Amino acid sequence: MGKWKPAILLQLISNGIMRFGELQKAIPDINKKMLTQQLRELEYNNIVHREVYNQIPPKVEYSISDYGKGLSTVLKALNDWGTAHMEHMDVLYGIDRSGKESGG
Repeated sequence: MGKWKPAILLQLISNGIMRFGELQKAIPDINKKMLTQQLRELEYNNIVHREVYNQIPPKVEYSISDYGKGLSTVLKALNDWGTAHMEHMDVLYGIDRSGKESGG
């Protein structure tokens, strides 16, 4: 699936309709080229819907397709587990998410 697709899909599932710039701000580590490529692949696979408005300046919105909504439960569960796992690692090893030791 690729490293960025789950992050993109989770944003669209959580926020509904988003423009390209909004996605880029929500996922700051992804570059413009990679976001474009991943969105094209998701659109090609009918997981993401791309709506283009014929206006100046051009307006494009992305959303989860009806088919893509089937991933919603799985992605939310995976995200919840990942968050809990990071917290568990913090407790287990005394290291916070930035990689620095926590505690005194």
